[in-house]
Amino acid sequence: MTAITIKNLVVSRGDSKVLQSISFEVQPGSVYALLGGNGAGKSTSLLTLLGFLKPDSGSVTVLGHDVTKDIAKIRHTIAYLPEAATLYPHLNAYENLSYFLELAGNKKTRAELDTALDEVGLQVDARARHMDNYSKGMRQKVAIALSILRETPVLLLDEPTSGLDPVAIDEFNALVRKLSGQGKTILMVTHDVYGACQVADRIGLLRRGELVGSFDAQAGARIDTEIVHAAFAERAAA
Repeated sequence: MTAITIKNLVVSRGDSKVLQSISFEVQPGSVYALLGGNGAGKSTSLLTLLGFLKPDSGSVTVLGHDVTKDIAKIRHTIAYLPEAATLYPHLNAYENLSYFLELAGNKKTRAELDTALDEVGLQVDARARHMDNYSKGMRQKVAIALSILRETPVLLLDEPTSGLDPVAIDEFNALVRKLSGQGKTILMVTHDVYGACQVADRIGLLRRGELVGSFDAQAGARIDTEIVHAAFAERAAA
């Protein structure tokens, strides 16, 4: 069974069709990068998976559950990291993790919190500081630690490396590959061609709501750079 299956998906926002009959699959334990420029429909894909947008037609399933019928079950299996992680700045890492876990009825010990924070590489001396002093990369680490503690098999990432410095990007990409190696399924949307090639097993290219290419990134397959460049150039000229 595939972890995520999107088939002939059409989604409108207002009077505009944002996604136009796209289809792709994400295999369990793999990283799939949906690559495209601003306005290509990347974030709309994630919002549809989360049940915040209703498809016009087509189907979306996560671990065999239909997003239009079983969204409550799906949300228990998915962790979502938006471009700006939604954590409380006046709380520290421990307090944020404890708060969101208790909301989900999943209380953890301090030792378990530390184990998850160790896994994502958050410095020990930062954990008791309020998060208004955290960089974006540090906030992301706490958000991913939360997904580890919730034991969700699927992780959705929206432009995860936007605004990160090169060192933080390398650390983040290494963390994504580590989580994938542990069996977590990851769907990320990004405009970062280089980063997608570094971290993904497969890449899908979105242009104006259409999936115009699909590439095997980790097997050394050559990505059609002409298609990639055309997609971004067309968007920039629009």
